[in-house]
Amino acid sequence: MPAIELRVFTEPQQGATYDDLLRVAQAAETLGYGAFFRSDHYLAMNSEGLPGPTDAWITLAGIARETSTIRLGTLVTSATFRYPGPLAISVAQVDAMSGGRVDLGLGAGWFEDEHKAYGIPFPALGERFDKLEESLAVITGLWETPVGQTFSHDGKHFPITDSPALPKPVQSPRPPILIGGGGKKRTPALAAKYADEFNIPFASLDATATQFERVRAAATVAGRDPESLVYSAALVLCCGKSEDEIARRAAVIGRQVSELRENGAAGSPAELVDKIGRFGELGASRVYLQMLDLSDLDHLELVASEVVPQL
Repeated sequence: MPAIELRVFTEPQQGATYDDLLRVAQAAETLGYGAFFRSDHYLAMNSEGLPGPTDAWITLAGIARETSTIRLGTLVTSATFRYPGPLAISVAQVDAMSGGRVDLGLGAGWFEDEHKAYGIPFPALGERFDKLEESLAVITGLWETPVGQTFSHDGKHFPITDSPALPKPVQSPRPPILIGGGGKKRTPALAAKYADEFNIPFASLDATATQFERVRAAATVAGRDPESLVYSAALVLCCGKSEDEIARRAAVIGRQVSELRENGAAGSPAELVDKIGRFGELGASRVYLQMLDLSDLDHLELVASEVVPQL
C-alpha cells in the first residue's frame, strides 16, 4: 500500500483568530504535513465561536504569504457563499500569492442557520446542487480558457458573456478541485466530471468503501479512469501517548474517548496507524485530521513524529 499523506484540517468557526490559524499552519509546515485546510463556515455549530468567523479565502491569502511549502485549501467552500466568477478570481489570486499551492474544495452548502445569520440565500437542495454544478463549470471554464481568448457560459444561474477569463492561476491548467460528501448520485457524478480529489468526511469504513465505489463507477460511466482521482477521508484527531493524555484531549473538545476511537483517528499512535491504514486499504491516499483544539501544537508534533513515519 502506498504511503498516506496526512493533512491538517481546522474548523475556525468554532473559535479562532487569524493568528491562531497561522500558528497551526506554520507548525504543520515545519512538521511536514502535506497541507493546511480550513472549513468555510460563518457560524459555530456547538459553541459561542468567539471571536467570530474568519473568511476562508482572506485567511488563506494571508497564510499564503507567511508559509512557503505547505498546500492550502478549503474543505469545503460553499457554492452559496460566492458567485463563481469572483470566486475564480479570488482563488487564482491566492494561488499566485502562494506560488501555486492552492486546492479548491467546493460543495453545495448545507448549514441553513449561517445563511440566515448573514443574509445569504439558501435555496432548496436541488437548486443548491444546480448552482454547485454551474459554479464548477464556470470556474473551470474561466481558468482553462487560453490567455487572449474569452469565455462565455449560457447558464441558468450564472450566465457569462465574453469574459476575459483573467487572472489565471499559477497552477496549469488550474488548481486541483476537491469535491466531497455522501450523496449517492449527483455528488459522484460531479466528482467524476470535475474533481481531482474526492473526499468523504467523518464516515465509517463501510460507508467510505461504498462511496468510493460509487465515485469509481461514476468515473467509469463518464469515460474517465477511476484511478485518475485522488481518494481521501477526514477524521477527527485525538491522539495521546497514554490513556490519560487521550482522555484529556477528548475532554477539551467535548467528546468521549470510546466514541472517538470508533469514529475518528483516536487513541495511541499505533491505533492511529491501524485506523488510517484501514482507510488506505479502501484506496484513500490522503487523510485530513480534524484538529479541534488549535492551541495544542504538541498534538501535531506527536502525530508527525510517531504516526507519519509508520504510514
